[in-house]
Amino acid sequence: MLETIQWTGEGVVMIDQTRLPLHEEFVTCRTYLEVATAIKDMIIRGAPAIGVAAAMGVALGVAQSSEDDLDTQVELICDTLARTRPTAVNLFWAIDRMKRLYTGLRGRPIAEIRARMIEEALLVREEDIAINRAIGRNGAPLVPDHRTVLTHCNAGALATAGYGTALGVIRAAREAGKQVDVFADETRPFLQGARLTVWELQQDSIPATLITDNMAGHFMKAGRIGCVVVGADRIAGNGDVANKVGTYSVAVLAKENGVPFFVAAPISTLDLTLASGDLIPIEQRPAAEVTHMFGHQVAPSGTTVQNPAFDVTPARYVTAIITEKGVARAPYEESLKKLVG
Repeated sequence: MLETIQWTGEGVVMIDQTRLPLHEEFVTCRTYLEVATAIKDMIIRGAPAIGVAAAMGVALGVAQSSEDDLDTQVELICDTLARTRPTAVNLFWAIDRMKRLYTGLRGRPIAEIRARMIEEALLVREEDIAINRAIGRNGAPLVPDHRTVLTHCNAGALATAGYGTALGVIRAAREAGKQVDVFADETRPFLQGARLTVWELQQDSIPATLITDNMAGHFMKAGRIGCVVVGADRIAGNGDVANKVGTYSVAVLAKENGVPFFVAAPISTLDLTLASGDLIPIEQRPAAEVTHMFGHQVAPSGTTVQNPAFDVTPARYVTAIITEKGVARAPYEESLKKLVG
């Protein structure tokens, strides 16, 4: 199984997703500041993976902090990591989890605090892998046999600690004996589908076809797509879903063509404090991601650019939300609360 992120004696080691698919390289983050930079620069990306990285970043920071005024240092570490990317709620979920643990450890010997924080970060990683496998088991029955699954962006092992959410559902369907193949949107402007999803599927020998983002409607209308499965970075209490920009367009096309649209995400991606997706903060990325491609300028100098990293798909377009605790369907205000318990 592909391991996206690991804790080692040298620091937090993660595969550099900006270098894939041509170069399989690993980055070692030796300080929490380097972890924060890796998250911000998308060396590691995907909501669950960002959460694991944040937990490890907090643990690394505490491990390297002095005993003097540790409270202030922990606040600085957590605040720095929290400022990296605003949309993925898993980031804040993981940081809050680590802060709660630290609060309960106040007054203990510094060696015990450091050991327990590292232990918790490793637990976050192991739980994420187990959660992804459970999502896969819950979602596999929904995938039609002998059909093509369309996915947008990358919600596979690279976006998690391992196995994946959306791609985890596809992997589980294959493991259950279903004959499915995948159409992957290229996912402009960062090309996560082209660079990451297709690469991942090739590693597992799962048949994958790359299409440009604006081809999805054509293939749905032609009857080529059996269902759509995507991940999520934050899900509001009413079932509105924030995911990589372009997801909303795919969902509308799926509805128009009668294609089931499934969202696969862990419970930690739910943000039931938000009544709707209108309240989800949308990250704005640098203009150069649109005006340039792999360092080559593709738009005139001085071009005005809008580059939101995410969009929000209203719940009315979502057929079901697949989590590790079960599958939620409309009305989501009720079904999501039941899953959370």
